[in-house]
Amino acid sequence: MTAAARADTSPGMIEPSSDCPQCPRLVAFRDEWRAREPLWHNAPVPSFGDMGARLLVVGLAPGLRGANRTGRPFTGDYAGDLLYETLSDFGFSSGVFAARPDDGLQLKGALLTNAVRCVPPENKPTAPEIKTCRSYLAATIASLPELRAILALGRIAHESTVRALGASPGKVPFAHQAAHDIGRVRLFDSYHCSRYNTNTGRLTRDMFRAVFTDMKAYLDAR
Repeated sequence: MTAAARADTSPGMIEPSSDCPQCPRLVAFRDEWRAREPLWHNAPVPSFGDMGARLLVVGLAPGLRGANRTGRPFTGDYAGDLLYETLSDFGFSSGVFAARPDDGLQLKGALLTNAVRCVPPENKPTAPEIKTCRSYLAATIASLPELRAILALGRIAHESTVRALGASPGKVPFAHQAAHDIGRVRLFDSYHCSRYNTNTGRLTRDMFRAVFTDMKAYLDAR
């Protein structure tokens, strides 16, 4: 990762090491891609954004040719194009997103992370991998003193976030554009902004923006 990419990530953030050994399947996949693409990031992808964030966005895991390649969440694939565009439109970023970690983009009042920090085969982490990585998600949440809202992109991100907040997913069900108060934060849900979801119409640009409209109204009222 370049110095520019690291500039917006706090050195105090609790993140897995670049050679985190905790999930053997993910380690093997990481090693395979390090051999195939030695210039890629190919390591756990750290959170990116503002440590004074009032909004935390939680995705599933790095995309193979997206964040796993670039080293910045949601950077290098379609999901990032839609997410960063929407963040900009709602005032959560400054600069121009160019799908590169050295594009100079900065987030304002927002932080991006993933429920699982390493790229999983076929973009499908296992339940033990999600559980293992949840300690980093919980630490990220705890490290944000101004946090008021969390956006979970997809059911897996939702359920891991609910557990990281000490609640039960059975009592806090996932649904697109749902909102749940858990402790000091309000958790907002959206279908993941993946190319598959947008191509199939499961998630439209207007649907995604509607979630952001709800979050922005909530944060402005606070």
